[in-house]
Amino acid sequence: MTDRIIVALGALNGAIAVGAGAFGAHGLKDRLDARALEVFETAARYQMYHALAMVLAGLLGARLPGVVFQVGIVVFSGSLYALSLSGVKGLGAITPLGGLAFLVAWGWLALTALRS
Repeated sequence: MTDRIIVALGALNGAIAVGAGAFGAHGLKDRLDARALEVFETAARYQMYHALAMVLAGLLGARLPGVVFQVGIVVFSGSLYALSLSGVKGLGAITPLGGLAFLVAWGWLALTALRS
């Protein structure tokens, strides 16, 4: 029942989130303004939350919700990382699509858990 690929991707995302958080706290502290650093930290925090959700999805054998969580991480956190590092404000326009993917994945995961 366990989907090892989703668990592994979740664990990899968790490692990336830890690295990004450390990079933001130590490597970017003096290079970004306070708002850009806050955006970067939000990206890392949400990546970690959803990395854990991916591990849970994988343990439940819920591959499709796990895939949607991965899409959400790429779109939500990825756009925030890019926005904070580049300053291109237009990147913020796609961030809500990642948030929508997170909402869909959480709902789908709930339904999967109830049906198990």
